[in-house]
Amino acid sequence: MNRRFVLLGLGAVLAGCAEPGRPGGPSEQEVQIAALSRLIAALGPEVDRAEAARVARIAVVEPLRWAAEWDVTDGPLVHNIKVNNGTRPRGLCHDWADDLQARMQAEQFQTLDWHRAIANHDNLLIEHSTLIVSAPGRGMRDGIVLDPWRRGYGRLYFGLVAQDTRYDWVARQEVFAWKRARRAAREEQ
Repeated sequence: MNRRFVLLGLGAVLAGCAEPGRPGGPSEQEVQIAALSRLIAALGPEVDRAEAARVARIAVVEPLRWAAEWDVTDGPLVHNIKVNNGTRPRGLCHDWADDLQARMQAEQFQTLDWHRAIANHDNLLIEHSTLIVSAPGRGMRDGIVLDPWRRGYGRLYFGLVAQDTRYDWVARQEVFAWKRARRAAREEQ
């Protein structure tokens, strides 16, 4: 009889260690939310842990809802073609970044700063926009990329800007200034 209780107890303990997505374990979304929440909280002691958790939940869950609204059924590049051809309403990288920024600003977070960034603005690769979160007063290079476009289907990619080897992020206002200057130089010719 005691052996049965020991085995049941051991089973209950092991169920708590189940893999994400398996019965009894946290979902992939919950694992991602927890990891992002910890990463945001680690940006600095001034970051409120409750705000970090709210940001993480919004950043993971909202883009999945938008993907359903925008009928995202393909990876990022194919979906871009559909948006540009008018067969899908939204879903370009700047749509994801714009909507995520608007959603975060609506929350009026007090212990976080927001930055917009663009990569590949000056070469033949596809230009890419994203939202970055940082501790207050810190620059975007010290922040975390929140990118629901990169993995497709609204599944959030997140990581430290300094460790993002796929993209070289430049502040959006710098990119816009560069484009204005380039346009002005062309018009003078």
